[in-house]
Amino acid sequence: MKTKIIAILFFSLALSACEKDFLDTPPIDKLTDETYWTSEENVRTFSYGFYPAYFTGYGSGYAWGNYFSGQALNDNFAPSNPAQFTQNVPTSGGGWSFAWVRKANIFLDRVQDVPMSDEAKAHWTGIGRFFRGMEYSDLVSTFGDVPWYDTELTEADMEQLYKPRDPRTLVMDNVLADFKYAAENVREQDGAKGLTVNRDVVLAFMSRVFLFEGTWQKYHEGNMAKAAEYLEASKWAAEQLISSGKYSLGDYREVFSSLNLAGNPEVILYREYEPGILTHALNSYNNKEPQSGPSKDAIEAYLASDGLPIAVSPLYQGDHGIENVMANRDPRITETFVSDELRLNGIASNYSSSGYATHKFLNEAIANTPEGSSNLNPTDAPVIRYGEVLMNYAEAAAELGTIGGPALTNADLDKSINVLRTRPGINMPALQVVGDQPAVGGVVYDDPARDQAILPVIWEIRRERRVELMMEGLRLDDLRRWKELDNTDVEENPDINRGAWIKKADYPGLNASVELTDGTEGYIIPATKAESLRRFVDPKVYLEPLPLDQIQLYKDNGAELVQNPGW
Repeated sequence: MKTKIIAILFFSLALSACEKDFLDTPPIDKLTDETYWTSEENVRTFSYGFYPAYFTGYGSGYAWGNYFSGQALNDNFAPSNPAQFTQNVPTSGGGWSFAWVRKANIFLDRVQDVPMSDEAKAHWTGIGRFFRGMEYSDLVSTFGDVPWYDTELTEADMEQLYKPRDPRTLVMDNVLADFKYAAENVREQDGAKGLTVNRDVVLAFMSRVFLFEGTWQKYHEGNMAKAAEYLEASKWAAEQLISSGKYSLGDYREVFSSLNLAGNPEVILYREYEPGILTHALNSYNNKEPQSGPSKDAIEAYLASDGLPIAVSPLYQGDHGIENVMANRDPRITETFVSDELRLNGIASNYSSSGYATHKFLNEAIANTPEGSSNLNPTDAPVIRYGEVLMNYAEAAAELGTIGGPALTNADLDKSINVLRTRPGINMPALQVVGDQPAVGGVVYDDPARDQAILPVIWEIRRERRVELMMEGLRLDDLRRWKELDNTDVEENPDINRGAWIKKADYPGLNASVELTDGTEGYIIPATKAESLRRFVDPKVYLEPLPLDQIQLYKDNGAELVQNPGW
């Protein structure tokens, strides 16, 4: 069964790659609407074609999706050559495509005429609306206003093909309607558990999508009514999963380095890998290859083991030496990063740009086997997990309390963040709220490093999210929705271009290219070339530019496609 499912999904990826031709070109044999849309199994097979677009996991071959450095333009990484914001308007492409929307609309239309029960039609309609909602949430996140299409268009539909961009809130209201329909009609279980979309998968992504949009509306648009509506949707979706009692937390690292995630109590959806059929390279990159290391800023986000920020905890041992950095810290730091050595250029072949090395995704059992090398890694990838849902609930609840909703309570924290903190092997003190302040053991504290524009409780919840989801490909989107991209500017936040503190004299084999803040000792400076230093100078980069060819195409057809502000 495992091999069969992977083979189907792998084949679906191949079909998806040529989707436009498949959808726009007349069939060359007998595959027509009349012959294909004849059974629920065919509907199911068609739905698998959406999976590679939205559930990339660790990718395949030498690409690994957004995990680890796949979304490197953030403050968690200290690379030697940092990713830069988009500099120029693209001539074409750039993500401005509605091919997946069209595919979803075709699916929704054809499902209605398939000979199957009303329950089955409602389920598959929910699946189609879920994927349409997923695609539109991506488009809105990238471009802001986009044209909304809920029917299949043909080349003759000129007015619709060149319609103006619809307001962001109109589109996201429609996306919310899609998700609500899916949450009500998609089956609680359908197909292989953890490998196919069911109601829980819909709810998990609903909690993610509307946390993003709710906070975007608050911090970017100042639309508190819409912020509240979307945050309520996020909180509700997360609450459904929490109250179901279906999911629990086990070993933190096993979620990311397991050869088989089937039955893992935390994983809501995962991507399955199999030697010789579908493999990736992420395990190898955390094993034998030079890597982009975490920034000093990221390392310092981890609390001390008493639940206090390192700036106020008496347990913190300082950052001179890896043993001091890792001592008395939130155990997730050692679950995520190598705790017994620095890996330095000239000393280790698998060195890290910052000296700190990641092993969150490494399965040590296969580290020295062929499967642990190159692009042959078969470790399964979590696509969405319960730990994120708990964080989505906590943040949505906290944000609602700042815009007129019910205040965040200790009960909210006890069923979200404090579940994460009591995970086996973690066992961190509970986060509490006293009045509107964070506390541990009933004692209020305030992190001296806190951005004074951010409320203390919100600051602590964002810190918890950063730590829990470290290097899982969500940090850039978090900074974008919070309107905090200035965190990625090396002048505004120099600790994102800092690594471990070392003395050159302690490492006689150190590569001469390694620079330190104080010459012979100090913090490693990963990016040393002036042209590589990333700046955040223009808020236009919160949204991507529309490609020039689409603007011209609209013009050629007597319509106008308005470019995003500043581009």
